Amino acid sequence: MLKTNSMNDNELVQQFIEGDQASLEILIHRHKNRVYSYILLIVKNQELAEDIFQETFIKVIRSLKRGKYVENGKFVSWVLRISHNLIIDHFRKEKLQGTISNDSMEMDIFNSRKFAEDTIEDHIVNNQILFEVKELIKELPEDQQQVIYMRHYMGLSFKEIADQTGVSINTALGRMRYALINLRKLIRKKNLSLTKN
Repeated sequence: MLKTNSMNDNELVQQFIEGDQASLEILIHRHKNRVYSYILLIVKNQELAEDIFQETFIKVIRSLKRGKYVENGKFVSWVLRISHNLIIDHFRKEKLQGTISNDSMEMDIFNSRKFAEDTIEDHIVNNQILFEVKELIKELPEDQQQVIYMRHYMGLSFKEIADQTGVSINTALGRMRYALINLRKLIRKKNLSLTKN
């Protein structure tokens, strides 16, 4: 067990693919706090975070068994990307079902004064703008998508982004700069108007 503990992520992945279940347990144990914290930070609901965390590792296991993991030395980034996609899927399903949960102690965005003061038309336009921006973000390179999401949707500082993604603050800032430049280009190219007026 000690020998396996000293292995890097990719060695453990390889061991698991070759049939060693213990390797996967070590990988999960090694990264569970970071992955769970990331999920909880976004969904802000412990029960939901636990469900998505479990779903993430079920998907990780399936993907590893199907040979869908490409070794690039960034196993944890790959796992976080899977959890991120599952979070998006969850909120997309909730939105389609019209069942945005209000059980948690967190303030629900739909109960905020800003939405209460807006007309229905404003609300629709706001949603359309947010939807269009999210669609544009999907067209950016992955590292730029990540920095925008962490900065604007999760409210992390550039230092926190740098720490979580394993890059320097300058690299994180650079990615944001290029992301914004690319978004402006996409807005011009698609001739979009992302304002209420």
